[in-house]
Amino acid sequence: MTAKTQIRIAAFVMIVGIVLGAFGAHGLRESLDDKGMEVWKTAVLYQLIHGIALFILAAFSKGKTHIAFFLWLVGILLFSGSLYFLAMGAGSATKILGPITPLGGLSFIIGWIWLLISPPKFQHS
Repeated sequence: MTAKTQIRIAAFVMIVGIVLGAFGAHGLRESLDDKGMEVWKTAVLYQLIHGIALFILAAFSKGKTHIAFFLWLVGILLFSGSLYFLAMGAGSATKILGPITPLGGLSFIIGWIWLLISPPKFQHS
């Protein structure tokens, strides 16, 4: 995957995160209880943090960073994605999504461990 494609994916992740954050703050304020709102905020926070990390990795590094990029993207989909559904009270989905959330967290962690073990070289301007 090219750096340009990775930057586009990172931008998309950030756009969706900002939209979902605004939707939660304005559109779901009356629908979610306090617990649901906290879960929603956690999903947005992790999505935005890792979206920024995706962008930095794609824009400024070279080397075998595609592994961390992929792991973080999977983490966003599994962790934040499952939390969005859980916050909305997806009913029976709780039994299915509950175990998926930690897999997303694990994906985040493994991505960061990958960078700890194999740090990227950064391009100089």
